[in-house]
Amino acid sequence: MADPKGFLKVKRKDAGYRPVHERIADYSEVEQVLNTEDRRLQASRCMDCGIPFCHWGCPVDNLIPEWNDKLYKGDWKSAIDLLQSTNNFPEFTGRICPAPCEHSCVLNIDKEPVTIRENEVAIVEKAFAEGYITANPPTVRTGKNIAVIGSGPAGMAAADQLNKAGHLVTLFERDEKAGGLLRYGIPDFKLNKCTIDRRLHLMEEEGIQIKTGIEVGKDIEGKDLVNSYDAVCLSIGAMQPRDLSVPGRDLDGVHFAMEFLTQQNRKVDGQEIPYDARISAKGRNVLVIGGGDTGSDCVGTSIRQKAKSVTQIEILPKPSVERESDNPWPYYGKILKTTTSHHEGCERRWGLSTLKFNDFQRRVVSVDVEAVKWENINGSYVMKTVADSTETIKADLVLLAMGFIHPMLEGLVSELELDLSDRKNIKVSDQHQTNIGNVFAAGDAISGASLVVNAIASGRRVAKSIDEYLK
Repeated sequence: MADPKGFLKVKRKDAGYRPVHERIADYSEVEQVLNTEDRRLQASRCMDCGIPFCHWGCPVDNLIPEWNDKLYKGDWKSAIDLLQSTNNFPEFTGRICPAPCEHSCVLNIDKEPVTIRENEVAIVEKAFAEGYITANPPTVRTGKNIAVIGSGPAGMAAADQLNKAGHLVTLFERDEKAGGLLRYGIPDFKLNKCTIDRRLHLMEEEGIQIKTGIEVGKDIEGKDLVNSYDAVCLSIGAMQPRDLSVPGRDLDGVHFAMEFLTQQNRKVDGQEIPYDARISAKGRNVLVIGGGDTGSDCVGTSIRQKAKSVTQIEILPKPSVERESDNPWPYYGKILKTTTSHHEGCERRWGLSTLKFNDFQRRVVSVDVEAVKWENINGSYVMKTVADSTETIKADLVLLAMGFIHPMLEGLVSELELDLSDRKNIKVSDQHQTNIGNVFAAGDAISGASLVVNAIASGRRVAKSIDEYLK
């Protein structure tokens, strides 16, 4: 495995990021790249650990030690072949995955895991540059027609795998361009949309038909697709946002995070946003409610829009900087996550609950909050308010980034009368099959909001189940 003593001779070296003063002036990707020799040296740190816990930590079962070995030896062609054998889109995960594999890496015992994520994206970008990745349509077609509804990472992965199996795949997307959450939910400074277009073009060359601007359940009845195709895969995501039912929620200036992020992504793509529909942070005191990745994306976007100030609050307590005793390696570290957006200028606060939005002439101007604490009572955490802790935070733009709860139920889901789980996700069998025989589902639509890498893994699994069903 690479250099058996590489981890002793070479220290972890991250590629780093563009300077803050430079990157906040544009929407280009913030992450830099290492030169080829440094990248090979980083791959040499993948030790002969005996039990590669990184496999266990990776949702798509990446062959991490194997392709790190090939990278170290300069065999980029073999490296990409190994990488693509388990992951359809390493150019996505290599940019935006939180790298659970690195949390599980044996070297994380000393807090210096292998730069697995960066090595991954280096391999796939080298492969594109060298022409190792080209269209490879199947030589034999089965004649079976499959409709995949939703072109996010789960839908793209399912379509790609089913097409490779020789089936005729049509990918439906309600937005004007394919990509789903990848395109409209993740800012360009984390994932340049040219990366998505490059992959979609390749998929079309391989025979996948992509139809955009079509909302199944509205523009086309779902039942028509069920009757017209041999199988249907629902990968519609979990886009129902968690709302905040407090006084003043309907004020101008209070928006869901995805409204804000989607609009900015469309603007970067060259679309004109009508003046009266714009959500702008320019010159405003922005309050982001929600401490996750979506909230972080709102922070970075607000800073690029030249906000006057940005504050992010979270109702949960502040995570510890180091692992706690009940969160040992090789489990994913439940530790404080500070993103590039936070480094760009943001006040972060924890343990705050929102009470009320205050206004002046129907425009939000401030938010009342109070401190809360979490107590462990018989194994369950219970939230309690802190007496006399109410305060007012000045804010004339509030972005609700508190996560997503389940798929949009109106339209396709209700039309097909699909069975739902207790959490109102689409209920499926172990084979990803719904209560309608030829209708399958994958991704966030069945699990609730999760990681892109989990969506890809789910898309691969549902494709296998559909292929077996059709046989």
